[in-house]
Formats: sequence, structure tokens, C-alpha cells
Amino acid sequence: MGCYAMAAITALTAQNTLGVRSILNASDFLNNQLLAALDDITPDAVKIGMLPDEQAVMTVASVIEKYALKNIVLDPVMTATSGDKLAASGMIDAMCRELLPKVTLLTPNIPEAEGLSGLKIACINDAGRAARRIAAEYSITAVLVKGGHLPPQGDLLFDSQSGKTWVFEGEHIDTTNTHGTGCTLSSAIACGLACGLTIDESVERAKSFITAAIKEGADYAIGQGHGAVNHLYNIIKNPIQWK
Repeated sequence: MGCYAMAAITALTAQNTLGVRSILNASDFLNNQLLAALDDITPDAVKIGMLPDEQAVMTVASVIEKYALKNIVLDPVMTATSGDKLAASGMIDAMCRELLPKVTLLTPNIPEAEGLSGLKIACINDAGRAARRIAAEYSITAVLVKGGHLPPQGDLLFDSQSGKTWVFEGEHIDTTNTHGTGCTLSSAIACGLACGLTIDESVERAKSFITAAIKEGADYAIGQGHGAVNHLYNIIKNPIQWK
């Protein structure tokens, strides 16, 4: 996606394509990782994924304020693709209270959007109502409700500053290789924001990327459960020609 990523590990997961076996919390070490990275390099965008507990949330919120970080994309990871729970109960309350008001874009899936909005989502119009409620409730610039749990109607983006709504139509791809789709999408959106694209442009480019990654990985037989998408499809199709 044209960006260089620095990673701060919030937790280690022992998992495979069938599910998550155990989680090792790294919240005590998270602050040191973040300070080491940010004291050296100022990021153009931030993607936040799995936060295992309240301590991790408070650490990230504090660092955002300390370094005045911008273009923050939060994927409110609560469960894995396999359905395994990844977050402690106190994390969600802390995230809503301390982190959501600092976020540029929130990218919940349907169950997460229902939990945050208190609304049942059965169609794209419901997704719009949920996005608007979440944005207003938590003072978030924009909300992207991912429609993977709905019939193929696409994802809905609501921008609270302009009041505009976009629907990015989805394409159903018949495959079980969907491990990492949400993480990939939010990371790709952050790359777009880092490159100077608007929120809707970043979402559109990221959607194209993840759709192609799912398509190109659809027929791979890796593992017995949810295989991964093919992040490297473009490199594989256009390999470097070494002299």
C-alpha cells in the first residue's frame, strides 16, 4: 500500500486457522514499545487493532494525547474470525470512554456496531442509523460499518463532519479464506490517510485491495479452518526481476 509500518504488540495469540487457543497479554510492555517507536518516527496515520484489556486502552489513549497523533483508525476487535473472544469485559467500557472520542475513523463489523449503537442491523439502512448514532454518541469523525455479516449490500461509511454517507458495494466471494479481512481493511485505510487521501478515498482504495486479496487467496488450501487472504497477490503477479 506504499507505507512503512511500525508495530507495537498488544498481545500474543496462540492460534491457527481453526481458532484461538490462548492469549498472552503484553499490556505491561506496550508503553515501552510505543515510546521507542514514536520518540524516533512521527507517524502519518495510526491503525489500532486488538486491545486486550483496560490497561492497554489507557496506554494507547495517553500516547495519542502525548504525541498529538492524527489520522487514527480504530478496528474495535472484540472477537476473532473464528468467533473466539479476544477482549476482556472492562476493555470495551474503557475504549468507549477514553479512546473513541480520539478516533478519526471507527471500523466495526455488524455485531460490533450493534453492540456500540444498541440497534439491530438487518439492512444497509440500519447500518446507516447505527453509524450516525455511534458517531454522535462518541464524537467520532467517521464510522465505517462493515457489511460482511449482511447479505451482499456492501459497507457503509458515515462522515459526521460533512453529514455525507457512502455505500461501497460488496462482492460475494465463495471462500472460507477470510482470516484477517477486518485487520487488513483498517490497515489499508490507514495507509490511504497517511498518503493524503480523504476518508472516503482511503476506504474505496482499501476495499479494492482487500477484495483482490480475498479473490486471489480464495482457492488456497492452507489449514483446516479459515485460511488467510493473499496480501501479496500483486507481488506474486509482478515478481521482482533480479539481475
